[in-house]
Amino acid sequence: QFVSLSQTLNGKKVTRAYSIASVPFGNNRFELCLNLVSDGIFSPYLFSMNSGDTCEMKGPHGMFVFRQPVSDSILVATGTGIAPFLPMLQYILPRDTEHKFTLVFGVRYEPSLMYRAEFEALEAAKTERFRFLPVLSRGDESWSGRRGHVQSHVLDALGDRRDVNVYICGMKAMVDDLRAQLKALGLDRKRI
Repeated sequence: QFVSLSQTLNGKKVTRAYSIASVPFGNNRFELCLNLVSDGIFSPYLFSMNSGDTCEMKGPHGMFVFRQPVSDSILVATGTGIAPFLPMLQYILPRDTEHKFTLVFGVRYEPSLMYRAEFEALEAAKTERFRFLPVLSRGDESWSGRRGHVQSHVLDALGDRRDVNVYICGMKAMVDDLRAQLKALGLDRKRI
């Protein structure tokens, strides 16, 4: 799910959507995953906020949840598109003992693997039901893991199966490309 944050900046109202990156804490508290865009308009404002500062918020909005009934799933993210998958997995893994979940997460460089420790802990706890597949497109020579773009690794994880749901969040170009590839392979659009 996501919230819309708004603030008047330089005389103009600016609104941006941010994915919720936590399960509800109670007391109207939740976490957002933010990426500072140094030449951006809104993210520098958010990063400069101090305790007690406010901005307008609407939401939560969205329908980005596990489809019911749940089935084996591949979750695909690039960059801050990873945000909704952490709470989704934290919620589903303790409650669903039947299905398998694979997370393919792509970034350029290793330090950008947000929530890496959390996903590795989930994988260690649910070894047979959850796989975490980090992918670097520009990793240095010390990286011994997966390289390239997430699309090819998703197709490897999918294999010959067509009974899997695929959830995609991230850069529009990746989302559009992967969606087209999955449809071309015969995956029903309702599973994407």
